[in-house]
Amino acid sequence: MTAAMSPLPRRFEDVAHLEEVMTEPSPALVTDLAGLDGDIMVLGVGGKMGPTLARMARRAAPGKRVYGVARFSDKAVKAALQAHGVECIECDLLDRAAIARLPNVGAGVRNLVFMAGHKFGASDNASLTWMMNAGVPQMVADIFRGTRTVVFSTACVYPFVPVDGPGANESMPATPPPGDYAASCVGRERLFEYGSRRFGTPGRLVRLSYAIDMRYGVLHDVASTVNACRPLDLTMGHADVIWQGDANEQALRLLAHCTSPTSPINVTGPKHTSVRWLAGEFGRRFGRTPTFTGQEAPTAWLLDTGEAQRLFGAPRVGIETMIDWVADWVQRGGASLGKPTHFSTRDGKY
Repeated sequence: MTAAMSPLPRRFEDVAHLEEVMTEPSPALVTDLAGLDGDIMVLGVGGKMGPTLARMARRAAPGKRVYGVARFSDKAVKAALQAHGVECIECDLLDRAAIARLPNVGAGVRNLVFMAGHKFGASDNASLTWMMNAGVPQMVADIFRGTRTVVFSTACVYPFVPVDGPGANESMPATPPPGDYAASCVGRERLFEYGSRRFGTPGRLVRLSYAIDMRYGVLHDVASTVNACRPLDLTMGHADVIWQGDANEQALRLLAHCTSPTSPINVTGPKHTSVRWLAGEFGRRFGRTPTFTGQEAPTAWLLDTGEAQRLFGAPRVGIETMIDWVADWVQRGGASLGKPTHFSTRDGKY
């Protein structure tokens, strides 16, 4: 019998403690991965979420090889992953020949998680944005034909929806607001869908909204702003958030819930969160009175997660726990990745 998960901590002592908790697999994930044949490869493992996802996969499936593929411009990320049993491969995903040299089905890789993409700086280098978000997916879908493929996508493929409604569900057409980033993310989905239909590749498209780590994310951005007594922009007045450990777990479990052709699924927290309310909660914990600029719009990027909840139940970590954790971390001066989410952006220019 698979052991139950450890109780959630009241706080995180340091980054090592944070990542240990964040990468603990659930019994359900262990069961799902045990039922799959083949090893696991994570393409684009070097980003904000990739290292913890790969470590979670390694802990959940110790009998499988877990490959982490990236350029690894930060060698410390590669060393840390290798220390936890992830087999790292340096690869420029813009190079088709380099992708073709990666271990694939013939080497036992039958499960692929695609996490590569380009967002910030998209407006300044549109051609790179389209190549990373659509060109690379086309190459991967072709080379890894037939391999179960879970693709990280984004809520940005949807139009803005009313903040007092249920959110966009998977049947809503992907018609995003203007901007190269959102449009190219639709391209990413379309290219993987094309490969899935042409080659019979099973997969899922994870339309993710704002995973939360102590070191970055919407909660970190709001908490840091309030703690520093800076005015908070309310232009995008609502957001959906999910604990990064829960997001990674759902993405990995989707390897056991692929469809052919591939299909989208929304992944985020079950309730829409008011940014003004968040600021008030952090202000109460910090002894600060938040100040604001702008006015809440009647629409935002918000998701209906009914399908994910049907498959997996509610996320393990609720919003109040995340707020407590982030408040404690920020107030103690915990590490930050220095990567703002720019969640208030509404014009598509990143």
